[in-house]
Amino acid sequence: MKQTYRSMTGYVLGWVWVAFVAYNIWDLTAHYNGKASLVAGAVLGVLTAIVYITALRPATTVAEDGLRVRNPFRSSFLPWASVGDVTVSHAISVEHSGDQVLRLWTPQASARERAKASRRGAPKTQRGKYKTEPTLSKGEQAAAEALSGKTHADWVAEQINEQAEAARRRKEQPAPAKVSWAIDSLVACALALALVVAAILA
Repeated sequence: MKQTYRSMTGYVLGWVWVAFVAYNIWDLTAHYNGKASLVAGAVLGVLTAIVYITALRPATTVAEDGLRVRNPFRSSFLPWASVGDVTVSHAISVEHSGDQVLRLWTPQASARERAKASRRGAPKTQRGKYKTEPTLSKGEQAAAEALSGKTHADWVAEQINEQAEAARRRKEQPAPAKVSWAIDSLVACALALALVVAAILA
């Protein structure tokens, strides 16, 4: 079992931006005109690095052996036995290794999504003498109640909690979290910086 969760809006828009940049790189190469092209390339490079770091890279993976989290500049792995309390505000926070807290970049619950989830759980008002809404079956009612008031972030937090509780029932020994710098993000920043320096010195 392995499930990866992302901000789908950010992910799709990120790839749209990559396609836009690819076209512009071709255009700048085909119609190169000195410093102006270098400046435009530097701007595209900086913006692309930001889009990659904030929209394309972040991901939360619920795997059999633990929780893998890719935030903009850090990659973390938490064995299930080391996962403690999981809370959700606008982001998911996972307590681990005693008192340390890991905040997940994605998925997040915006105020708009939270309000929409609350409305989804509220009973529908009937207007007029006759019911115009179809009557839900017992299964549909149970599904609606289970999802009422919950955002995508709440649902992912529940999956994390369930896996951590299963590890505790199996009496697995907690292991330390593994946290490392995101080399790909650092490389993206370095390349963007190199383009800016080249544009300045040209």
